[in-house]
Amino acid sequence: MAKKDQAMEVQTQEEAPNDEMERTRSRRSFIPKADIYETEKEIVVLTDIPGASEKTVDITLEKNVLSIEAYVEPLRTGEYDIAYAEYEEGDYQRSFRLSDEIDRDKIEATVSDGVLRLLLPKSQGARAKKIAVKTK
Repeated sequence: MAKKDQAMEVQTQEEAPNDEMERTRSRRSFIPKADIYETEKEIVVLTDIPGASEKTVDITLEKNVLSIEAYVEPLRTGEYDIAYAEYEEGDYQRSFRLSDEIDRDKIEATVSDGVLRLLLPKSQGARAKKIAVKTK
């Protein structure tokens, strides 16, 4: 039997739940995939938001919840009809609960090539410290 090539699998987009909240846009909203890395000084979150730009991304921090909303304008030009598409158009929504270890005043966000990069610096008290060992 031939082994299935994992690199060729199509990942589905997970649609964001409605949460019984009314949206101001009638488009679908998806939960973007994210990678989270931790260093000694910060936590880095990389989130896929293809089609969104720095002007269409809205990030808010309220009561320890960091919320991301990214809006994507439709790409339909009228010059062609799509014969087949694996990527559905829509907006993005994702939320993360932050611990008290994050310095909220120093959070940074950048968007480049469809990837949102969040830098969440750790507060001074949350960083690991080296304790010197002395002889008596």
